[in-house]
Amino acid sequence: MEKRFVGKVGFVTGATTGIGQATAVRLASEGMLVGVNHRPTDDPTETLRRIKEAGGDGFPVVADVRKPDQVAAMVQEVAKRGGHLDYVVSNAGINPFMKWNEMTVEVFDELSETNFRGTWLVCTEAAKQMVKEGHGGAISCTSSLSAYVGSPFQVAYCGTKAGVSMLVKALGAVFGEHGIRINAVEPGTVETPMSAGLFKDPPALKYYIDRIALHRVAQPEEMASIHAFLLSEDASYLTCTTVLADAGFIVNAEL
Repeated sequence: MEKRFVGKVGFVTGATTGIGQATAVRLASEGMLVGVNHRPTDDPTETLRRIKEAGGDGFPVVADVRKPDQVAAMVQEVAKRGGHLDYVVSNAGINPFMKWNEMTVEVFDELSETNFRGTWLVCTEAAKQMVKEGHGGAISCTSSLSAYVGSPFQVAYCGTKAGVSMLVKALGAVFGEHGIRINAVEPGTVETPMSAGLFKDPPALKYYIDRIALHRVAQPEEMASIHAFLLSEDASYLTCTTVLADAGFIVNAEL
């Protein structure tokens, strides 16, 4: 595998499972020193083990992305540990499957503070550090197919992901003068702990597989490869861009 990130430093939020874990491993395998972000209640051990197995280097960094002081401290810790900060993947997110009329204000606040405000905090704090260091950088965010389509059990979630997709466009417009690119991946159906409920519901899973042009769900590593591309110099002219990685589901939704 080509090592596009040798000598570079970055971190991935929500890196203990799923897309975040796969992305941390992919970036480390390509030479990046990776901060493996996790909440105080999560365990980064498995991600760190996989990074080591892939021949990479990583270290744990604790922060709840809902907490501004913790996000700021995380950025500073990674920059201090690596000597600089080059790349960020803002991936942390939650998805409480609930009907709109069952969602409490408390759950809505947790959802929006994690998915949308958390993305804002991570991206802006990281960008401030990159501007301070004066060398530019790149940021990639995890949005979702749900930025474009509604779902009866993900109504508020859809709103937060639409916000993330628009946020990278707006931030990209002002980050560019500092040499900072920012883009987002919008995954479709991916086999992760977040989507575990879908795999326990055969009729629902069949609905998706029938409408996905490739007739299979994605693996986290496939989303990680897109994040790696967007951060790399291979994507040097991409910013304010969202990559819809749903394998054609959205164009077949009415089948």
